Amino acid sequence: MIDRYVSDLGGIDATRVALVGGKAAQLGALSGVEGVRVPAGFCVTTDAFRRVVAKAPSLDERLGRLSRTDPDDREEIRTLSADIRRTIEEIAVPDDVATAITGALTRFGERAGYAVRSSATAEDLPTASFAGQQDTYLNVVGPDAILRHVGRCWASLFTERAVAYRRRNGIDDRSVHMAVVVQRMVFPHAAGVLFTADPVTGNRRVATVDAGPGLGEALVSGMVNPDVFAVRDGEIVARTIAAKQRALHALPAGGTHEVAIDPHRQRQPALTDAQVLELVRLGRRIEAHFGRPQDIEWCLDDDGFRIVQSRPITTLFPIPESDDRENHVYVSVGHGQMMTDPMKPLGLSVWQLTAMAPMCTAGGRLFVDVTRRLASPASRTAFLDLVGRGDPLVRDALETVLAHDGFVPSLPDAGPPEPLIVDAAPTPIETDPAIVAELIERNRTSVDTLRRDIRSKSGPALFDFLAEAFAEHKRALGDPLSLRVVMAGMEATWWLNDKLWEWLGEKNAADTLTLSAPGNVTSEMGLALLDVADEIRRHPEVVAYLRDVEDENFLDELPKLAGGVEARDAVEAYLDRYGMRCVGEIDITRPRWRERPSTLVPVLLDHVRNFEPGAAERRFEEGRQRALAKERDVLTRLRALPDGDRKADETKRMIDRVRTFIGYREYPKYGIITRYFVYKQALLAEADRLVRAGVLADREDCFHLTFREFHDVVRSHRVDDRLIREREEAFRSYHALTPPRVLTSDGEAVNGSYRRDDVPAGALVGLPVSAGTVEGRARVILDMAQADLEAGDILVTAHTDPSWSPLFVGIAGLVTEVGGLMTHGAVIAREYGLPAVVGVEGATRLIRDGQRIRVHGTDGYVEIVS
Repeated sequence: MIDRYVSDLGGIDATRVALVGGKAAQLGALSGVEGVRVPAGFCVTTDAFRRVVAKAPSLDERLGRLSRTDPDDREEIRTLSADIRRTIEEIAVPDDVATAITGALTRFGERAGYAVRSSATAEDLPTASFAGQQDTYLNVVGPDAILRHVGRCWASLFTERAVAYRRRNGIDDRSVHMAVVVQRMVFPHAAGVLFTADPVTGNRRVATVDAGPGLGEALVSGMVNPDVFAVRDGEIVARTIAAKQRALHALPAGGTHEVAIDPHRQRQPALTDAQVLELVRLGRRIEAHFGRPQDIEWCLDDDGFRIVQSRPITTLFPIPESDDRENHVYVSVGHGQMMTDPMKPLGLSVWQLTAMAPMCTAGGRLFVDVTRRLASPASRTAFLDLVGRGDPLVRDALETVLAHDGFVPSLPDAGPPEPLIVDAAPTPIETDPAIVAELIERNRTSVDTLRRDIRSKSGPALFDFLAEAFAEHKRALGDPLSLRVVMAGMEATWWLNDKLWEWLGEKNAADTLTLSAPGNVTSEMGLALLDVADEIRRHPEVVAYLRDVEDENFLDELPKLAGGVEARDAVEAYLDRYGMRCVGEIDITRPRWRERPSTLVPVLLDHVRNFEPGAAERRFEEGRQRALAKERDVLTRLRALPDGDRKADETKRMIDRVRTFIGYREYPKYGIITRYFVYKQALLAEADRLVRAGVLADREDCFHLTFREFHDVVRSHRVDDRLIREREEAFRSYHALTPPRVLTSDGEAVNGSYRRDDVPAGALVGLPVSAGTVEGRARVILDMAQADLEAGDILVTAHTDPSWSPLFVGIAGLVTEVGGLMTHGAVIAREYGLPAVVGVEGATRLIRDGQRIRVHGTDGYVEIVS
């Protein structure tokens, strides 16, 4: 039966979420799955909720205030939420709504016990489960009590926790409505939760069952510990049987109460092995019906299992799609690129089309399939050694997967693996600065040609041209000489660190020997902003004006101020050289500094405040002199050793090599991002034409299309607006996911461990990437535009890419959650002589802003001092 205010669960399906909410829609769909038994009941629809809310017109104004409240203003959210909740609870249920509810109770049993449960329209969604955010009441007996508890469920839409959850998921409070499920109570022997995928590791082949005696609310509330069973491929592979001292049972007259469990039964499993396996088989059937892993609440009574809820597990990281059923191992691209945020579809597809290695996507991130490299023992050893040099956590994660017997088969004849950007021929190369100059000139010529030729292209011809430009892009990126130069610098670094540790007992000596190495375009970018600050510092009116900048037109206003022309010209010159950069720059859709120059203003003002004129030149020269002094020191000490002249001569050759080539390590990325900005400007011009033609609603809608889809829209002048909206919602949901360093086709997410015992108790362990020790105030900064740094501060952040380097000139040390020995942040930290530790898991959570910390950049750990 379905009417305006009441709908039987058996008549509901997934298409009726707007009327019955997420939970009821799921329960209705479950009712249609063969072999699944759902307790009978009905749903009080969202129309009833709207009818109640309409009786208090003042709620509209308060909901508007709530939607405009700053998400960080918890006190205001708490006050407004409580006020709205109280108002709804005080509204009497309208007579026609009450009549519909009591009529339904007559059909299902007026004096029976019922569970009264919230079912919001933004609940049990694929991207947001809302688990536990709204209220549930068990064993409610009698029409009056049920009406009262329906009202409480309506009001629970505005608990503080539910409002905060909606904010985190980008859901407007005014767009959500509440239905209420009223279901016949089950009086179970046991109850609990079944996850059809391991919620901790993400492994889709492992199901976990939490079980306890009596009602499941005892487990959910934390009153008792559950028995836990892990099931893989139809076999229980792990179990933990808890001591169960109490259980929750229903009372005949309504409500629940705790009961003590007899001591001799406290260690008895809540389920038999056969029941566990039966439950998992049932869960797999439900999972197959909904097409994704499920979080299932279940009860067991004399008649068997009953399912009282099933929702998607929203915390699992998605698995890349594959055309076969073989096992696969994927490595995160974002961890190597120091950008683990999700990317939009256009950004993902352009990176895929311009990358040297085939890449797949999952959760808005990029991954490389390394299965074939691991399958061949010969390539496996070399690959693990190379990966371990850069990021030991990735190596440890891969070795963890390899330890799973049979997951990666050993295939000596697997054939040549797909190339990776880190590969390079081991051909020796002469230490000659002219080689670097030639490569840079090649790149400049290629970009100039791109800029010239793309100007005349539009419509489908633009996309045909870009396909050719992407081929040239890959050719330049894969230039054998360029790769040899990059590898020469990296290998010289490794050689110096290994040999000087072996011969002199000196850790990470290359960190000092590479200070102020010439030709590093990223470190030059940071120093160049100090020169811009020197110009701005000379003009007090400009400095005062910049403190209040709020939009992107400030450069046009500068000439109206004394010294403004000079200040504007300095900023413009900087943007001409570096304006294509930005945070998350591997995603072509991210706003560039040229598009959003206000991003640089806080950093410029910090430089004006914290530095004296000429700081850039002084810093570079100080670093160069420290490197020269270090070189003299190590060569002198080497010559005093047995066979010292040979060791000193070899070391001198490697020092010359590393200083000649290590700066070029940053240039290929600069070239990539320079080309990306040219591509982006042309693509946005095409999007603007589609907006004028009424095809796209907004120019940035094109960001939610892949490159090929965008091409199709340009050809056809037709777009699937629903697809764009779905992509927008998916992109928002991806922010809640943490990408693993290594991911398997089973869904297992592996991040690796350092496995070290040489650090003090309580220290945060990471990877040492830039030598030295420094103590100072921690500044935990997640958004470069919000940076407010003083001299001596230590930057603590999730990850840094080249766009963060302007901040590096003003800090004393660096701590990041993501990174490796040769990632950009590590390279620039060494260039500037900043003690740095990267790959510190949870650093931005474990270190509080303003705490004093000590960074041990030589040994790779961080101590919280106070």
